[in-house]
Amino acid sequence: MSATPMPLPLQGIRVLDVSQVMAGPFACMLLADLGADVIKVEPPEGDQTRGAMGFKMKGPDSMGFLNMNRNKRSLTLDLKTEEGKQVFYELAKTADVIVENYRPGVVQRLAIDYETIKKINPKIVYASISGFGQSGPWASRPGFDLMAQAMSGVMSVTGYKGEKPVKAGVPVADIGCALFATYGLLAAYIGAQKTGQGQHIDASLFDSAMAFSVWDMSEYWGTGVPPAPLGTSNKMSAPYQAVKARDGHFVMGATNQKLWAKLCALLERPDLLKHPSYETVSLRLKNREALIDEIELEFAKKDSADWVDTMLEAGIPAGPILSYPEAFEGEHGTHRRMCMEIDHPIEGKVKNIGFPVKMLGTPQQVRRHPPLLGEHTEEILAELEALKV
Repeated sequence: MSATPMPLPLQGIRVLDVSQVMAGPFACMLLADLGADVIKVEPPEGDQTRGAMGFKMKGPDSMGFLNMNRNKRSLTLDLKTEEGKQVFYELAKTADVIVENYRPGVVQRLAIDYETIKKINPKIVYASISGFGQSGPWASRPGFDLMAQAMSGVMSVTGYKGEKPVKAGVPVADIGCALFATYGLLAAYIGAQKTGQGQHIDASLFDSAMAFSVWDMSEYWGTGVPPAPLGTSNKMSAPYQAVKARDGHFVMGATNQKLWAKLCALLERPDLLKHPSYETVSLRLKNREALIDEIELEFAKKDSADWVDTMLEAGIPAGPILSYPEAFEGEHGTHRRMCMEIDHPIEGKVKNIGFPVKMLGTPQQVRRHPPLLGEHTEEILAELEALKV
């Protein structure tokens, strides 16, 4: 007789997702994947991401929307009207968590802010996601990932020294903020179960991007020298970066003395081990450019795949530089199920990025397709009416 599967860990928790685009919707999707009943409260025109990305699907919703909104129900509500507000208040009474990402001040004008909601539901955990936070001289500025990367310092250490500014290739401020907001609201929810009191969480793209600067700011606070871009190099170890082989680049890291000795042996260059410029980690960091030029003379003798295999056999960390298709469709990405197909009433089978963390005891499930605009409005309103009886 098979054991009854355990319920998903957030089953029974209700989340009102009053957010659009990326950080808020992504955070709420993570909660939905873990079992929360996430109601996406959308304006009549819908989340603006439904029409994003510049290429057409079969239906009206973009692939980006479909990848950030699975396992949710959609309710359309005009929060600018008194009728819409009253419905939202009734929903808020049933909710455990609210996530919004309006510009600071807007929810106060709409009268759906934390101070208003906690009067009708003291246990509510209310997360406000914004570009620069709910307070401070930049609070009223519109906030997008690009601005957060630029103004947090992240862009100042990205790319190569002396070249044009570049951002990180993925939206680190947006996704980072989603993760930090999720961490904060889950902690606050646990606290609310003990105290009966929820709280307001102020999560910003700016703060989140800055939180990634551990090595950079440690260097600055320790030396007084502002960090600069290093390309693929690392502030703490060398060689630890992309290097060029006969057919292209690969990445490798000989990050300590033991690995450095193994690398010198593998390259058949014992002279490098005792070279006065490379004997210690600090010397290798100081003379990084000359060091890389030296070892790339050896790497140029074989193709990158050969070097990766040889270095891994020797116990030296190394890997190929893959495109997204290669990463997602390769043997490891496939094994980790980082591309999954979900059913959709218009699109048929639609690809979604797989669950980033595997809950081995209570595996995440795709219980609902990304909702059509307002798909569950009648269903949710009927539930509210049933509660009044």
